[in-house]
Order: sequence, then structure tokens, then C-alpha cells
Amino acid sequence: METRRLQMLVELARRGSMRAVADELGVTTSTVSQQIAALAHESGTALVEPAGRQVRLTPAGRRLAEHAVTILAAVEAARLDLDPDAEPAGTVRIAGFATAIRTLLPIIRDLATTHPAVRLLFFEHEPSEALELLADAAADVALVYDYNLAPRTFDSSVSAKRLWATRWSLGVPDPPQGSGAADVDALQHFAAHRESDWIVNSRNTADEDVVRTVASMAGFAPRITHRADSLDLVQDLIVAGLGVGLLPSGVPPRPGVRLLGLSRPDVALRSYAVTTRGRRTWSPLALLLGRLAPGPARG
Repeated sequence: METRRLQMLVELARRGSMRAVADELGVTTSTVSQQIAALAHESGTALVEPAGRQVRLTPAGRRLAEHAVTILAAVEAARLDLDPDAEPAGTVRIAGFATAIRTLLPIIRDLATTHPAVRLLFFEHEPSEALELLADAAADVALVYDYNLAPRTFDSSVSAKRLWATRWSLGVPDPPQGSGAADVDALQHFAAHRESDWIVNSRNTADEDVVRTVASMAGFAPRITHRADSLDLVQDLIVAGLGVGLLPSGVPPRPGVRLLGLSRPDVALRSYAVTTRGRRTWSPLALLLGRLAPGPARG
């Protein structure tokens, strides 16, 4: 059923005559009559009946007019919702890794004041999981990451906005006399731990790819022994002497862990906001993406 015909039916229910409907909508009475007849054909039942020299709605016509009010309101709500110039309103579903979600907390507090009609829902997932939710239309934006030494290729169906980047170090057990971070050649640090067990992420292969890449450049194959999703657990394993692994440079390590800064090559985690192509203009999403401005490298 065409919405224009439904609109004419609603106006007929309100105004009582096809001439009044024609005057309101700026069309001829004949056009109104033809469109109402076409709507009756689509619905499979008579919508009007003679009433002297005028017409009136049949019981079926009145019921369809009531439905039409709801339908037209829903169509208008959808138009406003998708209008990039409309006041942002709606729920934005965000799937992403924990660190990226934490960076949004100040934005949430701000939007609660400036745009109370915008609601943000969060789902903590690793990049591959977040991108699957985006592909299945179960999320509106995916916050994902890669490493400069293990770049991610994005599908042509999505748009990726580069956000912040942060350097990573090699976390090792802190000897009694050691403290702080030593920023020297990454290959030297890796080579010094060629006999160590290595700890990598259990839910994402990106950091393992980095470990294997740098180790290969240093002339050995790392012995991947432990896999952990939690960086806190990675540090616990390091403190226990069970291995070494990559950790963010900008986060102070716990006692018993020493960060060895990596350079030549640098190791940097890069974050992205990924959306379905063509969806960025939806006003609540555009508002959020505007607040997620690219930031400088950290760590």
C-alpha cells in the first residue's frame, strides 16, 4: 500500500469529503477518488460508500484509516531517525574491546547531558567477534584494533575510521635490581628471550602474529606456551616466571613486571571505529563518531 494513498484515506476520515481532501493536499477531486479506489483494490475490500451526494468510510475503511495513522507515524519516525540533519535520537549498539570501551565512558556522561535521547549499549568483544556482530546487523559500530606489524584488511562493505594508537613493550620478570623500561632495539630484547616461554592472546591472533614476526626477524621461532585474554593474567603469569609477553607501554606494570620498550621496529596497537558503509550519516551514530576524534599515539 502506498503511503500517499493511506494519507488520503486518513484525510478523508478527518474531513468527510473528497473535495476537502483535494483542497488540503493540492490535488483534484478526481485524483483523490482514483487513489482511494486503488487503495480499495489493494486492500481487497470497499473503503467508501455513498452517503447522499457525498461518500463516507465503510467500517473496513475506518479500520484501515486507524491503521494508516500508525503506519504514517512510523514512516515519519523512520524518516526523521535516518535524516542526518535531524536531532540525534536512538540507541547505538557498540561492540568492541575493553580498552576502547573505557575511552568512551567520558563521552557517555557528556551525551547524557547534551543529548539525552541518545543511548549507548556496549558489548565487550575481540575484533573478529565485533566485526561479525557488525556484519550480522547486531551492532552499529565495531571498535577494533590491529598492530602496525600485523595490519588488518577491512572488507569493502565497511568504513573504518582510524582512532588512537599506543605503543607496546615486552613484559618480562623484573629482576631485583631492575626497574623502569629499557628502550633499545626490539630484536635485541626478543633475542635475549629466545629460550623463554611466550604468552599471547587467547581470543585474537594479532599479538601472536607480532611476536612471531619480530622473533623471526631476530632469528628464532618463539615457543608459544600460554594464552590469556586478560592483561592482568598475562602479568600474573610473568610475575610467576612462566613466560614473557607483549604489554601496553602506557600502563604502569605491577610489581614484578618490567617493561622493555620496543623500537626498530616499533610495536604499536592501532584502534578503529568500523561501521557498515553508508550508515555513518545516521544522526546518533554520526554524533558518536564525531566525538571519537583521531588521537595521538600514546605510550
